[in-house]
Amino acid sequence: MKVMQINTVCGTGSVGRITVDLIQALKKEGNEGLAAFGRREAPAGISTYKFGTSLDMGFHVLHTFFQGEHGFASKKQTGRLIRKIEEYNPDIIHLHNIHGFYLNVEQLFAYLKRAGRPVVWTLHDCWSFTGHCAHFDYIGCMKWRTGCESCPQYKSVYPYALFRDNSGENYRRKKAAFTGVPRLTIVTPSRWLAQFVRESYLKEYPVEVIPNGIALDKFRPVDKGLRKRLGMEKKFILLGVAGMWEERKGYAYFEALADRLDDSYQIILIGLSKQKLRRLHPKIHGVMRTNSMEELAEYYSMADVYVNPTLEDTFPTTNLEALACGTPVITFATGGSVESVDEGTGKIVPKGDTEALLSAVLALREEPSKREACLSRATGYNKDDRFREYLRLYRELLE
Repeated sequence: MKVMQINTVCGTGSVGRITVDLIQALKKEGNEGLAAFGRREAPAGISTYKFGTSLDMGFHVLHTFFQGEHGFASKKQTGRLIRKIEEYNPDIIHLHNIHGFYLNVEQLFAYLKRAGRPVVWTLHDCWSFTGHCAHFDYIGCMKWRTGCESCPQYKSVYPYALFRDNSGENYRRKKAAFTGVPRLTIVTPSRWLAQFVRESYLKEYPVEVIPNGIALDKFRPVDKGLRKRLGMEKKFILLGVAGMWEERKGYAYFEALADRLDDSYQIILIGLSKQKLRRLHPKIHGVMRTNSMEELAEYYSMADVYVNPTLEDTFPTTNLEALACGTPVITFATGGSVESVDEGTGKIVPKGDTEALLSAVLALREEPSKREACLSRATGYNKDDRFREYLRLYRELLE
């Protein structure tokens, strides 16, 4: 079978890596895959088609800023993509993130309705059924259930519409575009997101839950003397990892912990910007972003606990990476973050409760090692197994 993956980027970021891994999984079983993407560059050795341009992306960004209409520009580039689909003639079209300043969603979905090909759409966030935002859990906004108007986040969250709130019209146009596709199946990485999809205007479609997976050959217990190199042999280490440390990722809670914990504890944060590093709390050790899975596995393995005080998340893979390195996880009861953690592998605390977070850290230090339980639970998130679930879904749709 031939499957075309469509995503904002290819090979970078968590979703970009998923598209590449899916193509490799297809090839292993004698099938064929092509990744169509709109931005940045792709890794070598993968069949790809880039249809977006930097100039078009710039126009799409401005269109979003000034008109408040995200996903309704890029007509020329979307036309190129549709022609490529016709030329490649895939058996299945697999959509991932269709937001990201590179696609015209009305144009693409009008084609999907005409083409009649089986479509798999993996939702990695909530943008598909809201009038603006990719996440609404932070402020608890549920307007999307009936229709978005007067968006409280249109200026403050991606995709930023700095000068105009057009959420009501966006909602109506997206609903018209995204409903009525004859052979579409939705996949979500968490049960939490699946439930919201079933409450939205996308409820007409079948929904399957396929959790994100990780490379267990890369994320595993590693000890190369990192504690000694950092001079932290006697510390109880709390680790936090994020692609971008912002308020929603819980950065302030690490500062609160640093104020309350004594010197026998050490907080390490990975993924900090230069600006954040300059203003870093004196009791926090900061590290800039690392794209090396091996280096990241060293930090996970060295830590005594992975702390994820995220205030909104679909299904964070950082929890899985920590578990795979034998490190227990403390997380707020937020979104799909709780679905990978149980009593044997960490602690779940009420969202935004600093005292409960502190108590969980102190309690976990006194409990017996959870290493073996963490490693055992991580085996359920082997990315090869998760991709086989996608291959099974592809085959069922073709049958």
